[in-house]
Amino acid sequence: MSGIKLPRPLVKQLLSEAQHSPSAEVCGLISAREGEPFRVYPVPNVSQTPARFFTLDAKAQIDAMRTMRAAGEELFAIYHSHPDGPATPSAEDLAQAAYPEALYLIISLQAQQAPQLRGFWLRGGQAEPVELEI
Repeated sequence: MSGIKLPRPLVKQLLSEAQHSPSAEVCGLISAREGEPFRVYPVPNVSQTPARFFTLDAKAQIDAMRTMRAAGEELFAIYHSHPDGPATPSAEDLAQAAYPEALYLIISLQAQQAPQLRGFWLRGGQAEPVELEI
C-alpha cells in the first residue's frame, strides 16, 4: 500500500502546535475534501493529566465535526502529541481509539529540535503503521 500524502502546510501547523505546548499533549481533528487532507481543527485537551494523556473536549469536538459537515468536509484524521514519548500509540491510545476509519497521527517531541510525526490505523486494539508522504 502506498503512503498517505499530507500537505506540508498542514504538517507544519501540527508540529508548530505541538512545539508551542511542550509540556502537555495537544490534540484535534483533520478534515478532508474529496479524500484529501484539508484543514486542521485544534481541540482543547481536557485530560486530568495532559502531560501524559489526551481527551478531546466533547463540545469542541462536536462543533468541529459540525463545521466540517457544513463545509462539505469529512473526518480524515485524529492527531495528538507525546511531549516525552515516542511517536507510537500508547496502550491508552489503543484503548481509546473510537474512529477506525480515521487515521491517527502522533507527534513526538522527544527530540525537541526534530519532532517526529507518524501515522497509524488503530483498529481492534492493534496499531498498523502508515507511511506518510509530505
